[in-house]
Amino acid sequence: MSSVTGKVVLITGGANGIGAEVARRLHARGAKLVLTDLDEGQLKEVAARLGEDRVLTVVADVRELPAMQAAAAKGIERFGGIDIVMANAGIASFGSVLEMDPEAFKTVVDVNLMGVFYTVRAALPSVIERRGYVLVVSSIAAFAATPGMAPYNASKAGVEQFANTLRLELAHRGVDVGSAHMSLVDTPLVRESKEVSAFQEMIPKLPGPLKKTTSVDKCGEAFVRGIEGRKSRIYCPGWVGLTRWLRPLIATPVAERDIRKLTPDVLRKMDAEAAALGRHFSERTQALENTPGSQD
Repeated sequence: MSSVTGKVVLITGGANGIGAEVARRLHARGAKLVLTDLDEGQLKEVAARLGEDRVLTVVADVRELPAMQAAAAKGIERFGGIDIVMANAGIASFGSVLEMDPEAFKTVVDVNLMGVFYTVRAALPSVIERRGYVLVVSSIAAFAATPGMAPYNASKAGVEQFANTLRLELAHRGVDVGSAHMSLVDTPLVRESKEVSAFQEMIPKLPGPLKKTTSVDKCGEAFVRGIEGRKSRIYCPGWVGLTRWLRPLIATPVAERDIRKLTPDVLRKMDAEAAALGRHFSERTQALENTPGSQD
């Protein structure tokens, strides 16, 4: 019997990618799920695949505290409480700080940072009552910056520190808090970023393993192992953990030498593409932004 058997897990961004994969694995281990997302159709597909007796889906916008409180309340009403919350919803944009629409920057921060806060805040009373576990999904971007992704980098660094602070605040209450950090994972978010020509050219030139893409399956396995072990940090792949310790060296002129050479051309192409498209998001993310609900 798994440590999550019978536990109630709230996952944002549960319609696809890492959220859906973790949901599948936890459900197979006997967990009850509360899944939120903006994409109602995909949420229903996930619930249909899993079997709806232990799955509740809620369309809710992570940028709105009342919406997340309502989602948590529905989960508590259906299953009696929430043991684990995984704040997973996230989006990315492309473009330089100089040329980016300030509203696009704000949207990324609202989803990736404020959305994590609202998700955790909504579920926290029940998680505390049940001495549960909180998992905040950050990224390798918290340790190593990529040009053209300032709001994503900033928000992921922010949620790492949010998790670190929350861990200290909740330890005496019997609640454990973890942060998850991944490199490129084969999710819709990463596939869509590769549609931007500048990213297509930049990714193969990144140093070492940074250019490699990890499968959602492998990432889901690492996440579930971390959730079951109530880990403080989850890395996927494992080498991502090294970047945490090497962070002071990564942000030095010597370590940044190659990426600095690429940056002028990368930003020029990103900004030109954003101007031509009239947006700083992928087509799918832009469409979701125009739909009432939540991100994934």
